[in-house]
Amino acid sequence: MTELKILLAIWKTNLLSAMEYRAAFLTQVIGMLANNFIYFAIWIIFFDKFKDVRGWGVNDMYVTFGVLASAFGIVSLLFGNAFTLSDIISKGRLDYYLSLPRPVLLHTVSSRTIASGLGDFIYGFISYGMSGYFSWDGLVRYVLAMLLAATVFGAFLILTQSLAFWFGTMSNLSGLMLNAMLTFGIYPITLFDSYAKLILFTLIPAALMGAVPAEFIRAFSWQVLGELLLGATGFLALAIFIFHKGLRRYESGSAIQIEI
Repeated sequence: MTELKILLAIWKTNLLSAMEYRAAFLTQVIGMLANNFIYFAIWIIFFDKFKDVRGWGVNDMYVTFGVLASAFGIVSLLFGNAFTLSDIISKGRLDYYLSLPRPVLLHTVSSRTIASGLGDFIYGFISYGMSGYFSWDGLVRYVLAMLLAATVFGAFLILTQSLAFWFGTMSNLSGLMLNAMLTFGIYPITLFDSYAKLILFTLIPAALMGAVPAEFIRAFSWQVLGELLLGATGFLALAIFIFHKGLRRYESGSAIQIEI
């Protein structure tokens, strides 16, 4: 309970800090909204010509892109440092968070807000509203699926960036993995064969951020909900384990640096 209060206080402070310059804040939010609309226009043009890709139409893309955008946005807003965790580790900036008597990982990733994430978050709901699948019970499924997709995404960021404990700066690789996650997350899952689908559920769990949540939003299914819950809890547990495994290496390395 105490951690939750501190987390809420951190988020409030981050938001107030981001909104200190209102014009810059609104510019980032509106700019990201516009960016998403322009990007999705490509898919509208594509499906206007081809109509259907193995049972996947433009309305399905609205839902898929929407949940992916909202999941990306909420992680950006609430856990912005997850995107730069490898730099924090490799440059020794984790020392600050180690000095505080709170969960290191939670405090580290939550200590930054990316203002443009609000544009992604809002756009996702707009996209779902335009999909033709909107219903009030569907909206509840959308929120639940979005939170589980965000958990998978945040865990994936932490997992890949925590490799910096072993390999040093991981900016290039983590950026590549991030782009792969977002790129494959928007593509119709029906395009991929069984081997590619295995990769999209494990090494790069993009399907758990896009296609699978979209499937759950369109129609309730216990099986799909189970897949999302299993993926979210599994990747989050693995990410926490890898981070704390690496943290023990960082502590000993940090001590050596201080002595030098």
